[in-house]
Amino acid sequence: MIKLVATDIDGTLVVPESNFSEAVRKCIQRLCKKGIIVVLVTGRMHAAASLIAKDLGLDTPVVSYQGGLIKHNNETLYEKCLTQEQADRVLEWAEAENIHINLYNNDVLYSEKKCYEIERYCTNLHTEYTIKPFCDVKKTEVNKLLAIDYNNPERINLYERELPKVFPELYIVKSTPYFLEFSNKEASKYCAVKFLQNLWNIKEEETLTIGDQNNDIALLKAGGVKVAMGNATEELKAIADDITDSVYNDGFVKAMEKYCLG
Repeated sequence: MIKLVATDIDGTLVVPESNFSEAVRKCIQRLCKKGIIVVLVTGRMHAAASLIAKDLGLDTPVVSYQGGLIKHNNETLYEKCLTQEQADRVLEWAEAENIHINLYNNDVLYSEKKCYEIERYCTNLHTEYTIKPFCDVKKTEVNKLLAIDYNNPERINLYERELPKVFPELYIVKSTPYFLEFSNKEASKYCAVKFLQNLWNIKEEETLTIGDQNNDIALLKAGGVKVAMGNATEELKAIADDITDSVYNDGFVKAMEKYCLG
């Protein structure tokens, strides 16, 4: 019996650059009424992810920053950050490669300038940002760094393959075709779900995990029932137990009907 549903947000619950459907909202309400714990597990910053949780009527811990932060209301349950030295090394690399970087420190999003990348990113995710030179940001609590290239996703693919050799001490993962994320080695969706399973004494086989992108490979590996969305990457589908419909056709709802609500 499934006791925990750990779900990605974008591309799983939420249509890209849009919102979740009423069917998704009602489905999550039904899961909660049945006593199944639903947890959002996302690469989004906590401030943005917690708004989604509120809109869905969830009062459970929110996993943000690819697993680097777990908070329930104002209480921090789990946090793994980058060191200032690690952050500075990535920023130096990004400057040399002329690629845009989002810097997240203490759940505040910084950009060095107003540009297409930060405007599109924040418009799509309904997120605010602060313009500030990165050298002036006190990097005491760097949640993650995000490299963005909307024009050349092949460059992101190349970096995803090559950069783990350059930064072996970091967790580096592609979260959309345009985004490459840099975080603490223990800031993965797998680590976060395992933490919650131990906290609540829930077994792996009692956990359903569901997602759509390569950063959800770690998420799916933490579940006993691994579901990929119909719009998922081929890499994610390859490790899934089942493939549901796409996010555009409420694939999340169909998976919940099959495994939790049927």
